[in-house]
Order: sequence, then C-alpha cells, then structure tokens
Amino acid sequence: MSKDQDWVVRPERPADREAVHALNAAAFETAMEADLVDALRRDEQAWIEGLSYVAETPDGELAAYALITRCLVDEQPALVLAPVATLPKYQRQGAGSAVIEAVVDAARARGQERLITVLGHPEYYPRFGFTRASEFGVRPGFEVPDEAMMAMVFENEGPVPSGTIRYPAAFGV
Repeated sequence: MSKDQDWVVRPERPADREAVHALNAAAFETAMEADLVDALRRDEQAWIEGLSYVAETPDGELAAYALITRCLVDEQPALVLAPVATLPKYQRQGAGSAVIEAVVDAARARGQERLITVLGHPEYYPRFGFTRASEFGVRPGFEVPDEAMMAMVFENEGPVPSGTIRYPAAFGV
C-alpha cells in the first residue's frame, strides 16, 4: 500500500486482541509495549472502551495500532496516547498517521477530557496538533526532554488540567 491508499481504520474488536499483541511485539524491540496494552486492558480506571484503534490492510491484516487511556494531571482526568505501533513492513505508508488521527478524533468526540498527552518524537506528533506539554503547565514525573513531552487541548467545556502527569500503574513510572 502507498500513502495515497486509504487504510481501513476502526476501533479494535475483541477478536483483534491476539493480533494487536503481536503487532505491538513486532513493532518494538521488546514485548514491553504489547504487555503494557494487556495490563491497561485490566485497569478499570485507565481503560476507556472505544479508544483502542487499528488500521488494517484491505485483506484484513492489522498494520498499525494506537491506544488512548486515562491518566491524571494533578488529580484531574486527562488522556495519554500510548502505545502507537506500526508493523515494520507498513511503516512510512500512512497507517500510523491514519490510526492516530482516528483515535484522537474519537477521544475528542467523547467530549469528556480536555487534555491528551504523548511522549514521542518531537518531529512527528506536532502534525496531529500536539505541542510541548510545558506550554500548558503539564510535565511528567520523570526526566524527559521538554520537546518530547507533548500535549493537545480539546475545545471542550471546563478547565484544562495542569501539573504533573500521573500515568496508570501499568506504565511503571
């Protein structure tokens, strides 16, 4: 597939779980991210039904994955985008971008949380609307380069949380 072709992007189904685990395991050097997704599924405070998305090829192979779960920013509900994974053979073909756009749009449409964070490549995530989290007074509870910790504010009602991000326990930070 080329970037010009459309990916089938949709919420994950229960039948996708094994393939999602395999995709995450293949996309990263270790199975840590695959195990993270499994642990987040079991965390009732973190897991948000409908914010686990896949991109698939026309023949149904899962090519990319993106997950948004709940975190807290100084005790206020917020969201975290992680992990994002693309099978190596489909990287740089638009599958990752398609699945990120879809899951972020789904989170925005929920209209509940105002802030979404991501720790990632500062050259990649701004194309989706992420900027330095520090601009919103948001920071992780561990050392990372300022430009790698990013956030996006949704235009919902209510205050935008600021302070220290408290990730779900499964993240181990």
